[in-house]
Amino acid sequence: MIVIHTAGGEFLLLERCKPAGFWQSVTGSLEWGESADHAARRELIEETGIMQGFLRNLQWTQVFEILPAFGKKYAPGITRNLEHAFALKLPERVPVTLSIAEHVQYRWASGEEAVATASSSTDRAVIQQLRR
Repeated sequence: MIVIHTAGGEFLLLERCKPAGFWQSVTGSLEWGESADHAARRELIEETGIMQGFLRNLQWTQVFEILPAFGKKYAPGITRNLEHAFALKLPERVPVTLSIAEHVQYRWASGEEAVATASSSTDRAVIQQLRR
Protein backbone atom coordinates (compact mmCIF):
# COMPACT_ATOMS: atom_id res chain seq x y z
CA MET A 1 0.00 0.00 0.00
CA ILE A 2 1.23 3.48 -0.88
CA VAL A 3 -0.50 6.36 0.89
CA ILE A 4 -0.03 9.58 -1.08
CA HIS A 5 -0.42 12.82 0.87
CA THR A 6 0.44 16.48 0.55
CA ALA A 7 2.32 18.79 2.88
CA GLY A 8 -1.05 20.50 3.41
CA GLY A 9 -2.61 17.34 4.86
CA GLU A 10 -4.61 16.06 1.88
CA PHE A 11 -4.70 12.35 0.99
CA LEU A 12 -5.26 10.79 -2.42
CA LEU A 13 -7.99 8.12 -2.50
CA LEU A 14 -8.87 5.92 -5.47
CA GLU A 15 -12.21 4.21 -6.08
CA ARG A 16 -11.79 0.67 -7.42
CA CYS A 17 -13.80 -0.53 -10.41
CA LYS A 18 -14.78 -3.63 -8.42
CA PRO A 19 -16.23 -3.66 -5.92
CA ALA A 20 -17.93 -0.35 -6.62
CA GLY A 21 -17.63 2.13 -3.78
CA PHE A 22 -14.36 0.64 -2.46
CA TRP A 23 -11.98 3.53 -1.77
CA GLN A 24 -8.31 3.01 -1.00
CA SER A 25 -4.77 4.20 -1.54
CA VAL A 26 -2.52 2.69 -4.20
CA THR A 27 -2.16 -1.08 -3.73
CA GLY A 28 -0.65 -3.95 -5.64
CA SER A 29 1.14 -7.24 -5.50
CA LEU A 30 4.76 -8.24 -5.74
CA GLU A 31 5.87 -9.79 -8.97
CA TRP A 32 8.07 -12.88 -8.77
CA GLY A 33 11.50 -11.90 -7.40
CA GLU A 34 10.53 -8.25 -6.94
CA SER A 35 11.33 -6.29 -3.77
CA ALA A 36 8.57 -4.46 -1.90
CA ASP A 37 10.29 -1.13 -2.61
CA HIS A 38 10.41 -1.77 -6.36
CA ALA A 39 6.81 -3.02 -6.41
CA ALA A 40 5.63 0.10 -4.57
CA ARG A 41 7.24 2.44 -7.12
CA ARG A 42 5.92 0.36 -10.05
CA GLU A 43 2.36 0.27 -8.66
CA LEU A 44 2.47 4.00 -7.88
CA ILE A 45 3.29 4.80 -11.51
CA GLU A 46 0.88 2.21 -12.96
CA GLU A 47 -2.11 3.34 -10.90
CA THR A 48 -1.60 7.12 -10.74
CA GLY A 49 1.09 8.14 -13.23
CA ILE A 50 2.87 9.95 -10.37
CA MET A 51 6.62 9.76 -10.84
CA GLN A 52 7.88 12.51 -8.56
CA GLY A 53 8.45 12.55 -4.83
CA PHE A 54 10.36 10.50 -2.28
CA LEU A 55 8.70 7.14 -1.71
CA ARG A 56 9.30 6.20 1.92
CA ASN A 57 9.12 2.62 3.15
CA LEU A 58 7.39 2.97 6.53
CA GLN A 59 8.88 -0.37 7.65
CA TRP A 60 5.37 -1.37 8.69
CA THR A 61 3.73 -4.60 7.63
CA GLN A 62 0.21 -5.72 8.37
CA VAL A 63 -1.55 -9.03 7.84
CA PHE A 64 -5.18 -8.80 6.79
CA GLU A 65 -7.99 -11.10 5.75
CA ILE A 66 -8.64 -10.94 2.01
CA LEU A 67 -12.17 -9.76 1.30
CA PRO A 68 -14.26 -12.18 -0.78
CA ALA A 69 -14.54 -9.56 -3.55
CA PHE A 70 -10.75 -9.81 -4.05
CA GLY A 71 -10.37 -13.58 -3.56
CA LYS A 72 -10.12 -14.33 -7.29
CA LYS A 73 -6.85 -12.37 -7.49
CA TYR A 74 -5.11 -14.89 -5.24
CA ALA A 75 -4.27 -18.58 -5.48
CA PRO A 76 -6.95 -20.99 -4.20
CA GLY A 77 -6.93 -21.32 -0.42
CA ILE A 78 -5.14 -18.02 0.21
CA THR A 79 -7.19 -16.04 2.72
CA ARG A 80 -4.64 -13.66 4.26
CA ASN A 81 -2.18 -11.18 2.81
CA LEU A 82 0.96 -9.46 4.09
CA GLU A 83 0.89 -5.77 3.23
CA HIS A 84 3.88 -3.41 3.24
CA ALA A 85 3.13 0.25 3.93
CA PHE A 86 4.75 3.13 2.05
CA ALA A 87 4.13 6.88 2.01
CA LEU A 88 4.65 9.47 -0.69
CA LYS A 89 4.58 13.04 0.57
CA LEU A 90 4.17 15.72 -2.08
CA PRO A 91 4.45 19.50 -1.64
CA GLU A 92 1.01 19.89 -3.22
CA ARG A 93 -1.55 18.07 -5.36
CA VAL A 94 -0.23 16.74 -8.66
CA PRO A 95 -2.06 15.52 -11.76
CA VAL A 96 -3.30 11.93 -11.49
CA THR A 97 -3.66 9.55 -14.42
CA LEU A 98 -5.78 6.61 -13.30
CA SER A 99 -5.39 3.06 -14.52
CA ILE A 100 -8.93 2.70 -15.94
CA ALA A 101 -8.67 -1.08 -15.61
CA GLU A 102 -8.50 -0.68 -11.83
CA HIS A 103 -10.08 2.63 -10.78
CA VAL A 104 -13.06 4.74 -11.79
CA GLN A 105 -12.23 7.98 -9.99
CA TYR A 106 -9.98 9.66 -7.46
CA ARG A 107 -10.26 12.41 -4.93
CA TRP A 108 -8.04 14.43 -2.66
CA ALA A 109 -9.43 14.42 0.88
CA SER A 110 -8.60 15.93 4.23
CA GLY A 111 -7.10 13.52 6.75
CA GLU A 112 -10.40 13.25 8.59
CA GLU A 113 -12.34 12.61 5.37
CA ALA A 114 -9.74 10.09 4.16
CA VAL A 115 -10.05 8.06 7.37
CA ALA A 116 -13.85 8.15 7.10
CA THR A 117 -13.83 7.21 3.39
CA ALA A 118 -11.10 4.55 3.13
CA SER A 119 -12.68 1.12 2.90
CA SER A 120 -9.66 -0.80 4.18
CA SER A 121 -8.83 -0.90 7.90
CA THR A 122 -5.11 -1.13 7.09
CA ASP A 123 -5.39 1.95 4.87
CA ARG A 124 -7.14 3.86 7.65
CA ALA A 125 -4.39 2.86 10.11
CA VAL A 126 -1.61 4.22 7.89
CA ILE A 127 -3.52 7.42 7.14
CA GLN A 128 -4.03 7.93 10.89
CA GLN A 129 -0.30 7.47 11.49
CA LEU A 130 0.62 9.99 8.78
CA ARG A 131 -1.83 12.58 10.11
CA ARG A 132 0.18 12.91 13.32
